[in-house]
Amino acid sequence: MKQLVVISGKGGTGKTTMAASLASLARGEMVVADCDVDAPDLHLLLQPQVRETIDFLGLQAAVIDPGKCTNCGECEKACRFDAICDFAVDPAACEGCRVCTIVCPSEAVTMVDRVSGHAFVSDTRFGTMVHAELLPGEEASGKLVAMVRKLASKAAEREDKELVIIDGSPGIGCPVIASITGTDLALVMTEPSISGVHDLERILAVTEHFGVEALVAVNKHDLNPDMTEEIGELCRDLGVDLVGRLPFDPGVVGAMVQGKTLVEVEGPVGDAIREVWSRIRMKL
Repeated sequence: MKQLVVISGKGGTGKTTMAASLASLARGEMVVADCDVDAPDLHLLLQPQVRETIDFLGLQAAVIDPGKCTNCGECEKACRFDAICDFAVDPAACEGCRVCTIVCPSEAVTMVDRVSGHAFVSDTRFGTMVHAELLPGEEASGKLVAMVRKLASKAAEREDKELVIIDGSPGIGCPVIASITGTDLALVMTEPSISGVHDLERILAVTEHFGVEALVAVNKHDLNPDMTEEIGELCRDLGVDLVGRLPFDPGVVGAMVQGKTLVEVEGPVGDAIREVWSRIRMKL
């Protein structure tokens, strides 16, 4: 089983629309996973029907047992997050650092699991999709990404699928690292702008650090041909294959409104994505 992750050094480069289009081209052969758990939107195009929901237990929260509490106030003094007031813990403010459990002389404070989000295994018109939702204000999104990837791998094994397509998180932070580690190939989406080149350099440094082979595709390449050439030169210098140049196409908006991927409608972008997919298949 191979794992392909679609990532970008910044948001808004077409990462999710690319991942959805690749899922369409690989229908019946893959399981798709939305690992952008902080702001998931792959479901808008794939319209999943949830068949299984799994609770995600993130950071633990402190709880004070009033039967043991002596109202000494030591926990409130030690809490750096002002999560304890009137000898009770505000779970929304608690960061799970456990300091209160250490300073309490009567052992009245304990840590308990709390539901920080949910993972879903769903059906789509292209096959099984695993996705998740992190509840507002919750953290540990990297752990939730790991959970989504594990569920996706199990689903692929169970269904005898050869590929897992991962829609990763944008940027270079913890959820991105959790999205790319251990994958076989990374498709990096970028755009022909100064910030696009800068963030492309950063994310390629991350893929190199974790030993993941990277390919690059430029979205809306014809809006800034000079910058696209600069991206091509950067890729050549780094030994990274530039596998696609997607043109600007006003018809993309219409496809998004219809909830369709770009390869399900006629247009130059769909043709360019098919070419990218053929090059990915050769690599895999």
